[in-house]
Amino acid sequence: MSKVSSPLASSSSSTPAQLITANLGFPRMGRQRELKFALEAFWSGKATEEDLLTVARTLRQQHWQLQHNAGIDIVPCNDFSLYDQVLDTLVLVGATPERFGSGPVTLARYFAMARNSGEQTAMEMTKWFDTNYHYLVPEWSAGLAFAPDTSKLLAELREARALGFEPRPVLIGPLTLLLLGKGVDDFDPFTLLPKLTAAYVKVLEALAAEGVISVQIDEPLLVTRITSETAAAYRNVYAELVKIPVNLMLATYFGALGENLPLAIELNTAGLHIDLVRAPEQLTHVLADLQPGQTLSLGVVEGRNIWLTDFAETQKLIDQATFCLGPRRVLIAPSCSLLHVPHDLRSETKLPARLKSWLRFAEEKLAEIVALAHHDPAAALANASTLADRKAADSSTNPFVRSQLNALEPKHFARQSSFPARVKIQSRELNLPPLPTTTIGSFPQTAEVRQQRAAHKHGHSTDAQYDAFLRDAITDCIREQERIGLDVLVHGEFERNDMVEYFADFLEGFAFTENGWVQSYGSRCVKPPVIFGDVSRPEPMTLKWTSFARSLTARPMKGMLTGPITMLQWSFVRNDIPRQLTAWQIALALREEVADLERSGIRIIQVDEPALREGLPLHPADRPAYLDWAVNAFKLATSSVADGTQIHTHMCYCEFDDILPSIAALDADVISMETARSRMELLHAFRTFGYPNQIGPGVYDIHSPRVPSVSEMGELLTLALQVLKPEQLWVNPDCGLKTRRWTETVAALENMCAATQTLRQTLI
Repeated sequence: MSKVSSPLASSSSSTPAQLITANLGFPRMGRQRELKFALEAFWSGKATEEDLLTVARTLRQQHWQLQHNAGIDIVPCNDFSLYDQVLDTLVLVGATPERFGSGPVTLARYFAMARNSGEQTAMEMTKWFDTNYHYLVPEWSAGLAFAPDTSKLLAELREARALGFEPRPVLIGPLTLLLLGKGVDDFDPFTLLPKLTAAYVKVLEALAAEGVISVQIDEPLLVTRITSETAAAYRNVYAELVKIPVNLMLATYFGALGENLPLAIELNTAGLHIDLVRAPEQLTHVLADLQPGQTLSLGVVEGRNIWLTDFAETQKLIDQATFCLGPRRVLIAPSCSLLHVPHDLRSETKLPARLKSWLRFAEEKLAEIVALAHHDPAAALANASTLADRKAADSSTNPFVRSQLNALEPKHFARQSSFPARVKIQSRELNLPPLPTTTIGSFPQTAEVRQQRAAHKHGHSTDAQYDAFLRDAITDCIREQERIGLDVLVHGEFERNDMVEYFADFLEGFAFTENGWVQSYGSRCVKPPVIFGDVSRPEPMTLKWTSFARSLTARPMKGMLTGPITMLQWSFVRNDIPRQLTAWQIALALREEVADLERSGIRIIQVDEPALREGLPLHPADRPAYLDWAVNAFKLATSSVADGTQIHTHMCYCEFDDILPSIAALDADVISMETARSRMELLHAFRTFGYPNQIGPGVYDIHSPRVPSVSEMGELLTLALQVLKPEQLWVNPDCGLKTRRWTETVAALENMCAATQTLRQTLI
């Protein structure tokens, strides 16, 4: 294996009693989301490129400094990105999609690939393994140049060194990068492996020339089931990479290496990082197989949830590793990059003090890492006391909710009739035209909408004033939808700040942060609620405004809810009971809401589950159990309605091929999904499977200000009809419209309805 002397080997901070500490990545947005606002100012023309780069540089420097001040020995660099680390890696190795041109990647071209701001459709997005972070999907084709551009990587390395830090560069590993992408027109990505390997060799050589000693190379693909071809590719690629005189820390996370452990050891890297939060049981096997001299990085502090670490249990793992390897071969680290948690708890002034004491954000997790590495007895004592306090709290259990769960029977998970019987009743009662048009739910959240909501939240307007504003906004939205010609309307969701937080605010068992922002993609940040106790619904959540909207129109009105699995996945979930129980508690609350909507006359109810695929365990052996309880959560929420009430669901930005049986098992009458960027590619899997129910494939990408033409959307609908029967097809955008402006929204929906009307004429 490649091994060079590390300055940490003789560092005064690394004694036998104090293990080396490392971080794998830090949140990018900044404590006050400075990067988000800088990006959006640049995109809108209100700031220059230099303004944006100055904010980015300031944030990087602040983050290095705070990690150093916290006591982290090995701080990362190249974990910062202006949009997405996968896109950054494609730029680094010279493999950006051919359709965006060649040569050095300017900032304009970088954002064109990410945001669809020109005539070219942006790169496809999907979820980074089982997280809510969206990455841009590589496009592999024969003509890729693989001319590495190390300018960003080396600039950030030199930037850190100028401040007195010796950071560890972070790279996405070549096989994870390759296999998270797609071949263009059925091109086999493996044919590019020699060129990709050569590009990584050049990148590592450039780092070695800069005197870099250690490089973190992320291969989370190794915690999934891989083919023998992929295993052989790993051996071939890393045989070349370990020749470069830098120490490679092979970072795996999000699960256990399992059957890939021998392969990971065989790659002969200087070190191995493992996730001991998701998979503590793997430590014994890793210790038995690790090669003499290899360093082991213990991911013992949760990088994806916000509850405090159990120091006593974690110390057992650390002691086991240090007993076998000695302290100089052991590093203490988070389980994965801290990208997936908020920045810090200091600005949280409204959380109940007791609950706040149980939580740890990114900065606080750094302190936990250091305390564990230094065997701090005072910190261990305080940790034990806090854990005991959380366990003793009576706020986590609701006996009535527990009794509801215990009383569930098979009848609570099934519709009255099968879909073929239901669809006849729905067709007669709803009386919709062929290819019904609708939207996914939200309409533009303008500056005025956000200002009015904030004013009401902070007591600057009365309930009556805010209600009057919402009534006017909903009325205008309904009238505009009628004018455009949409068949099934929505109320616009102007009262909703977020598709999870809005509902959580009505539910017992949830708490909310003020600044607990986490990056979802690009500048888009979400603020996940905290589920700390049993979940119940004291009062209706959506009935008031959905019923008001229904009173304004004779056209069908769609009720809009967020599904139980998405509520679960997009929250910071309590870790003291099985996730299934929390999901079913949320489902019972939604079941009550669905019943209220139906009683009020709402006959189309959409329960969105974009996170169903996101929650799928990475290892196939763990999937059937998850899919069983996840599907049943949706059915528990929706199955009480009459046959004439139509249940919709929405999913987006994920791969559905391997869970199509479970999607069918949801038994939703209509499913809508994102398909515009991939030009209806997803529908072929539905046809192969023989999906029986109705489908609304998105006909335009809502993440772009671009307005597709009538002919472009008509072409996509024609492609859809090559796969679906006309009676199966609904017409809608890819996703909700809250991030768009009214001008582009109206223009796009007008074109969508015009394309639909033209196509309807061919079906007569």
